[in-house]
Amino acid sequence: MKRKCFKLLMIAVLILFMFNLPLTLAASTTDLNNQKEENQNKIEESKEKKEEITAEKNQTVAEVEEISDKISDYESQISELNTKISDLNAKISESQQKLNEAQEDYTKQEELLEARLVATYEAGETSYLDFLLSSDGIIDFISNFYLVSEIATSDAELLDSIQKQKEEIEQAKTDLENDKKELDTSKAQMQSVTTQLQQTKSEKNAKVAQLTEEEQKIQDQIDELNQANKSIDAKIQAAIKKAQEASKNNSSSGSSGGTSGGGQSAPSSSGFIYPVPSAYSKITTGLYYSSGQYHGAVDFGSAGINGQPIYAVADGEVIVSERLSGSYGNYIIIMHNNGLFTLYAHGQDGSRTVSVGDTVRQGQQIMRVGTTGNSTGPHLHFEVRTSPGTYSCRVNPMNYLP
Repeated sequence: MKRKCFKLLMIAVLILFMFNLPLTLAASTTDLNNQKEENQNKIEESKEKKEEITAEKNQTVAEVEEISDKISDYESQISELNTKISDLNAKISESQQKLNEAQEDYTKQEELLEARLVATYEAGETSYLDFLLSSDGIIDFISNFYLVSEIATSDAELLDSIQKQKEEIEQAKTDLENDKKELDTSKAQMQSVTTQLQQTKSEKNAKVAQLTEEEQKIQDQIDELNQANKSIDAKIQAAIKKAQEASKNNSSSGSSGGTSGGGQSAPSSSGFIYPVPSAYSKITTGLYYSSGQYHGAVDFGSAGINGQPIYAVADGEVIVSERLSGSYGNYIIIMHNNGLFTLYAHGQDGSRTVSVGDTVRQGQQIMRVGTTGNSTGPHLHFEVRTSPGTYSCRVNPMNYLP
């Protein structure tokens, strides 16, 4: 009887367990689905957060570039003000010297006039007429008349000269005072711009600190290039001025006599060829870096390009050919007849075959591809610039290449 009751009890427990099992499984599945949905939400939130971070990063890069432009503008203003201040100082010094000389001459003329007046006074009431009538004869009269005329003319010229010098001295004093006021104004402006420059540099440093390590590295390269280009721009302007002053007869005497290389491309509609052999004309970095910052050039860096010839893309005159310890390394700038300028950078040491003043022909080898200066591997950094050929005039080279 007891065993029978135990069996019935076990059956009842099993029946209850079987009925509750689906409920338990259902509850467990619901929990898992809820967890899965929660995880998916977190994934979506993470993606959104990542996109926000990327957007903020790109915004920071843009802000750094904008601040860099402001810094360049302030530095240009300071350079112009320094030139203006230097010119004003030279002008003031020259004006002061002329003023001193005029004052000294004026004093001498004034002393001469005083001596003339004293002599006239001491001669008494004798007039020119008395002097003429006292002549012994016609020849003596004519001689005395000529002498009197010369004295009268000299007196009139002396008076005119003294009056003119007096007016010039007064004008010189006024100009000098105006120049000094302008100098003070320029100095105040430079101080103000210098303060703005320092504040902007601090702002830039704070923004750069927010960039990734890779972006900071690129920014350092850009800053170094900007610094180098300030001196390069000055050299370009000096070279252009020198070229303009040179006679046309001597323009072709500086040709280096270099040879043209093989494997060159056909000219584009703009008349340019590729600056490297066609087999290595693949562009590895375009007008913008991967970070979005402006590169202002294109890089040719195909495998095996190291040591390959670099060609002048068109006829022109070499205005810069030198080596920088950083930045461009070995680089050459050519001024072309159509008002464009081309820059070739990072060439191998000892491979430059042209000098400043040389006339080059399209396709002429001017250097070999290397990795000098601020370069992470062999490539040609190639720029096209519009007039007047300075760093701020960089344009997209692809608009001119084949």
